[in-house]
Amino acid sequence: MALPRLLVRALHRAAAAAAPSAPDFNSFVPRTNTCGELRSAHVGQKVTLYGWVQYQRQGLFLVLRDFQGLTQVIIPQDEAHSHVRELLSGAPLESVLRVTGTVSPRPLGQENPKMPTGDIEVKAETAEILNSCKKLPFEIKDFIKKSEALRMQYRYLDLRSSRLQSALRLRSRLVMSMRHYLCNLHGFVDVETPTLFKRTPGGAKEFLVPSREPGKFYSLPQSPQQFKQLLMVGGLDRYFQVARCYRDEGSRPDRQPEFTQIDIEMSFVDQAGIQRLIEGLLQHSWPEERGSIMTPFPSMTYKEALAEYGTDKPDTRFGMKIVDVSDVLRRSNVHFVQNALTYPHGSIRAICIPQGVRYLTNKDLESLKESAKSQFNQEIMEIIHRPDGSLKSLLTKFLGEKEKSELIQALNMQEGDVVLLAAGEHEQVVRSQHYDLVLNGNEVGGGSIRIHSAEQQRFVLEKVLKEDSEVLSHLIEALELGAPPHGGIALGLDRLISLIVDAPSIRDVIAFPKSFRGRDLMGNAPDYVTPEELEPYHIQVSWPLEEKEAKKN
Repeated sequence: MALPRLLVRALHRAAAAAAPSAPDFNSFVPRTNTCGELRSAHVGQKVTLYGWVQYQRQGLFLVLRDFQGLTQVIIPQDEAHSHVRELLSGAPLESVLRVTGTVSPRPLGQENPKMPTGDIEVKAETAEILNSCKKLPFEIKDFIKKSEALRMQYRYLDLRSSRLQSALRLRSRLVMSMRHYLCNLHGFVDVETPTLFKRTPGGAKEFLVPSREPGKFYSLPQSPQQFKQLLMVGGLDRYFQVARCYRDEGSRPDRQPEFTQIDIEMSFVDQAGIQRLIEGLLQHSWPEERGSIMTPFPSMTYKEALAEYGTDKPDTRFGMKIVDVSDVLRRSNVHFVQNALTYPHGSIRAICIPQGVRYLTNKDLESLKESAKSQFNQEIMEIIHRPDGSLKSLLTKFLGEKEKSELIQALNMQEGDVVLLAAGEHEQVVRSQHYDLVLNGNEVGGGSIRIHSAEQQRFVLEKVLKEDSEVLSHLIEALELGAPPHGGIALGLDRLISLIVDAPSIRDVIAFPKSFRGRDLMGNAPDYVTPEELEPYHIQVSWPLEEKEAKKN
């Protein structure tokens, strides 16, 4: 029995809508294919490609490159296509071309298994140089070493590298997946918040933006913290934003003066709820090519992190936990040990470095001890486990055999291990409902359950932070007008992506980053502004004498 024609069409439309489809990279443009998608199945088809000249060999063939990959183009040698041969043979590297031709199989034995398009080539029939390229400041190849300053100066060329292309496309996919998880699956609302606001007390330094009112300045916010809390007071319940944030501080490999956060806030949530949300968010959006991640994530308290690793962002892959050996050494005659144990919270802690004798020279150990002394006023003593089972250390002559044996057992010391031991008073802290997300020893997110009591917020500002609460009077007033309990978190998108792709710096996952000193080397920013341009803002620049002379010359 035949189905009605309208029903058949409806079923076809439903099936098409349900089936996952690859992006159409060739919509709205005159090319037929990208340089990375042609395969043996396309043999015999006439195609039009657009791209950059990656490589050219003796007028015989060239390799055309675009964002998706490479295609080998055969340069015609017959007299009928002499103008095409002349054009393609003379095209400088990185020139932009349009090539039309027929897809053919590569000759037997000339296939390139390292290229996705290595089984085919395109025999050029017509071609056009859309833009010729002059001599490049560096080659567009990932294996060519380039100084970071040169890469920053010519960032638009650096962006052509497959490494940066891959990182930025992965970043785009991950953000889209996060949007889907938050907005479509869990009802979050994407809200843009202002980037021109007022100074926030405490925290990092902020960038100031002059206004036309004498003496008054805007400030670029370090984060949307106040706005997202006000959105909760406004009853939005669940907020999300890919937020631009600003801090007027020097750059480091994992910091930039302007950066991006995945900013999240929820009403009526507790710490466990935020943790489950972030676990689900990252599991949903994690790139398939980087493997899968398991939930729930391992977690530990701040106290446990400091006690076992000595940092609030431990890299647990290395093991090497800190061990409290106070009880083992309590009966020893070592002066600095006994002195530490006289404090109310005094203790002796040690860390065992497996096979440390292979990696730590005497010079390294002395440098560690000097750094600990100069930076933290902390004495460190090393203990080396010899092949014969004995311990080499200034400490051992003060220890009996029983104490030595207990120390070896407590630290699970093996032959060749090096132990670093320190004694001192354990610092006690004020506790709050804060939480961080740590990946391989790097903090990639942080947040808290907020204060929703105006009285408590005023107390923290004035008594704890010693700040003028009037600066945040708008927030405190909002908390007095029916603010729900709420909490949130912000993920550092740049830092997260750099860890996912194993980039040495977040500058390698940002399209147009600032240099280590916070400068834009490509556009030469920040730049000078003339006195005439500053006049509407009621600002005059006071120049140091040497700069005055330099400007005159």
